[in-house]
Amino acid sequence: MFETQSNDPLTHIANQAAQSADQAIRSTQRAAIDAMDGVAGSVKELRNEVAPRVNQVAERASALAQRGADALHRGSQPLLDKAQHAADSTTRYIRAEPVKSMLIAAAAGAALMGLASLVNRSHHRD
Repeated sequence: MFETQSNDPLTHIANQAAQSADQAIRSTQRAAIDAMDGVAGSVKELRNEVAPRVNQVAERASALAQRGADALHRGSQPLLDKAQHAADSTTRYIRAEPVKSMLIAAAAGAALMGLASLVNRSHHRD
C-alpha cells in the first residue's frame, strides 16, 4: 500500500509505522468479524434451544386459559339459569298482579329512599 521508495530514514520509519498500523487494523477487523460470527452462531443456537421451550410454555398457558374459561362457563351457567328463572317468574307475577306489583315496587322504593336518607344523615353527623 505504501510503496514510496526513499532513502530518508524518517520516511522509511513512517512507512513501516503506517504498514504496521494497516496490519493492526486488518487484524482487528478479522478478529471483530470472527467474534461477530461466533456471537451470531451462539445466538442462533440459543434461539434454536429456546424457541421450542417458549412454544411449550405458550401452549401450556393457552391450555390453562381454556380450562379456566370452561370452568367459569360451567360454574356460571347455573347462576345464569337461576337469574333467568327469577326474571321469568317476576314477569309472570307482574302480568298476573299489575296493581299489586306497582304497590310493592313503590313500597320498596320508599324503603330504599328512607334507608339512604338515614345513612346520609349518619355520615353528616360524623
